[in-house]
Amino acid sequence: MIPLRQEGVYAHPRMVTDLRDCYFYQTTDLPGYGFQGGEWDLRSGIRDYLGNVDVRGKRVLEIGTANGFICFYMEREGASVVAYDLSDEQDWDVVPFERSDSDAFRAERKDRIRQLNNAFWLSHRVFGSKAMMVYGDVYSVPEEIGTVDICTFGSVLLHVRDPFLALQKALALTSDTVIVTEALGLQDAPDRFRFYRKWLPANLRRPAQKFMPDWPSGRPNETWWRLSPELVKQYLGVLGFERTEVSYHSQPCPHGKARMFTVVGHRTVPQRLRQ
Repeated sequence: MIPLRQEGVYAHPRMVTDLRDCYFYQTTDLPGYGFQGGEWDLRSGIRDYLGNVDVRGKRVLEIGTANGFICFYMEREGASVVAYDLSDEQDWDVVPFERSDSDAFRAERKDRIRQLNNAFWLSHRVFGSKAMMVYGDVYSVPEEIGTVDICTFGSVLLHVRDPFLALQKALALTSDTVIVTEALGLQDAPDRFRFYRKWLPANLRRPAQKFMPDWPSGRPNETWWRLSPELVKQYLGVLGFERTEVSYHSQPCPHGKARMFTVVGHRTVPQRLRQ
């Protein structure tokens, strides 16, 4: 294990050269190393994934950077990025099934997190990135990061026990825009994704949060919720981002194409009123 070194809240870069000790969650074309396949391939759909928000000249806090594909994309688009994620010194927000060995799963996740961190730093070096990295859990985003213009949550909220608290901590630092992207529940799909939506009862399209852990099977270990776009909009409204737009898109994943939604929220309540 490479010890974590920090200057203030920012992590020192790791020197990583061996792909065998890296894990790419997001597909990446890596200079000098070539194509690195991941579970998600956002290369052709990244603009839709980020709600077509212009990040040029903005300071962006990216929650859940993984191997950094979105971070380095936003940097190429002209953003100054602070990446935020777990290190192998923190625990994944694991579902504590009483019949399962949660400790063993946590240990497995720590090794995967270490490989993700390595993939980020290898990519950071070969891309010549100036992005800063902060390690921590979503409930402890440090105020020392300072104010950012934009905050992104790319498929993060479904993996945390308290998605509202995760948003609250990060958006306290966000002056202008938040981008939340999540998997789309079947009942929330627009007509072009579900030709039979007209038969759904109206109450299934209201703000909803479905609890995903299934105790008989003990799965999933790392996914807590399926959130509806309407619920995300309500969360953001409470936190002062009252003007929102929702868009829908599909992204390549291991099972074909994943239906997704992105909510872009704009701050309407000045930060000073919330202090």
